[in-house]
Amino acid sequence: MENVNIPVHVAVIMDGNGRWAKKRLMPRSFGHNAGMNAMIAMARKAKAMGVKYLTVYALSTENLARPKEELDGLFNLIRKYFTKNVKDLYAEGAAVRVIGDMSALPQDVQQLIADGVKNSPAEAQFFVILALNYGARSEITRAVNAAISRGERVTEQTFSSYLDTKEFPDPDLIIRTGGELRLSNFLLWQAAYSELYFTDVLFPDFDEKQFEKAVKSYSGRNRRFGKV
Repeated sequence: MENVNIPVHVAVIMDGNGRWAKKRLMPRSFGHNAGMNAMIAMARKAKAMGVKYLTVYALSTENLARPKEELDGLFNLIRKYFTKNVKDLYAEGAAVRVIGDMSALPQDVQQLIADGVKNSPAEAQFFVILALNYGARSEITRAVNAAISRGERVTEQTFSSYLDTKEFPDPDLIIRTGGELRLSNFLLWQAAYSELYFTDVLFPDFDEKQFEKAVKSYSGRNRRFGKV
């Protein structure tokens, strides 16, 4: 894509895996597996286009209230595919980071994820940020309590240093697949001036052309950040 302004940080609400599976008369786990494959393909495309940070909303705090069978299926997918997929990302010079509260996840899943972060390339030029057991309200609450515990009166700038995303710039573009028109407790502080892109495409069908379409939409917008 020529003459396109590439966002530095893209965040994606990957919605529609369950509905995608239901349309095919398959269990929701089938959709989550397809979604994982689509996520890896999207990461490769984002890196190839020059995006530096890709945040994916993989599991929200609210998702933990889903039926145990579905959650067990999600965790089993992580157990089965996480290490291989992470190594594939390493081979392409990508590093993995995580935001969210890992403490509620199964211990072995926590360890897999921690190892994925620890073993990431030190000089990476591209970061895949997994939002796992993440909720913006929970993140903000944890940040407030951390500041209180240090007796600090925060500013906007210093408060950001307490957030899970303190290492990363705010997202330039937030994409939501699956047809819903809301942020669903995702990066609420960081999204203050993000451009939003909504599509009816279910996430397993959100391919390279769909990602390019979203970036092209972003590129055509005039970001004023509240100024004239």
